[in-house]
Amino acid sequence: MGDFNAKVGTEKVDDIVGKHGLGIRNERGEKLIEWCQTNNIIVGNTWFQQPPRRKWTWKSPGDETRNQIDYMLISKRYRNAWLMAKTYPSADCYSDHVQVVGKFKLKLKKNSKPFTNIKVDLAILKTNQTIREKYQISVQNKFEALGDAEEVE
Repeated sequence: MGDFNAKVGTEKVDDIVGKHGLGIRNERGEKLIEWCQTNNIIVGNTWFQQPPRRKWTWKSPGDETRNQIDYMLISKRYRNAWLMAKTYPSADCYSDHVQVVGKFKLKLKKNSKPFTNIKVDLAILKTNQTIREKYQISVQNKFEALGDAEEVE
């Protein structure tokens, strides 16, 4: 998100810029589009149909000119998570720019480690001496590793 002073306009460009922009594209707009194509990024503000009063992001002193020069950029990977983008010109933030707001819906994947429960056949441990010794060594190693860790209060 940022003030690029670039106008991307209303002309759709591949899957980078949508047709719901504002104004006519300028040289900085061309550079922004080229950068977005290189980095697989979309210009989010241009994909959502809004009335013109919800598109402009900057007004000149004296309120003569209004342009869309601030954009929210997002990776193409998360394009389907983007639900809405618009501006709030009535928000008083003491700037000639207005707030740009986006709404997203994210599904976060639960990433937990599975708990593995090792079952030990006690009958084999009682009868087989070598397996019993190997098991004792592995248990001792686990407890020694725990004992080496510092206690934190």
